[in-house]
Amino acid sequence: MGLFGGAFDPPHNGHVALLARARAALGLEGAVVIVAAVPGHKEVSTSAETRLELARAAFPDAEVVLDDHPRTVDMLRDHPEWEGAVFLLGADEFASFLGWKEPGEVLRLVTLGVATRPGFSREVLDPVLTRLEQPERVEFFELEPHPIASSELRGRLDRGEDVSDLVPPAVWDLIARGGLYGLPGYTESN
Repeated sequence: MGLFGGAFDPPHNGHVALLARARAALGLEGAVVIVAAVPGHKEVSTSAETRLELARAAFPDAEVVLDDHPRTVDMLRDHPEWEGAVFLLGADEFASFLGWKEPGEVLRLVTLGVATRPGFSREVLDPVLTRLEQPERVEFFELEPHPIASSELRGRLDRGEDVSDLVPPAVWDLIARGGLYGLPGYTESN
């Protein structure tokens, strides 16, 4: 099983592609998308409930849950049923993995599935691997790049730009209808 956590503020096509590629590359049977209610590493601009609704729209084939732990290790400790799962993250996040709360304990509880982009330098990741007690619990898989970040999406939406090509259609519908991220909302009669 794969575990894919994040703020998802908002979820975008890059998130969806990462989960789909991980399922194929790592042979994952199922997936749990974990929406961080209060992310320990970043500010969010929408409520946890809104981000949960957006994530459910983005990942209709996965279980999507809301979690109130600001740190991954605490979440994993409270969910023993997830022990042995593959926790998915991008290479940029893995590059800072040693700064996470108790990274060794995270690796004891789950393996890591790390998405790398073509041309991403392994030289950035190798120093992290060499400092881990269990580097064999890290699996890499390649992902085609999706050059968009949620923060950039929020900025574009705040300027009233159409980002419908960068998010799943169901997510765009929720954003547009709800007037999320500063975008004027619309109704069926508009």
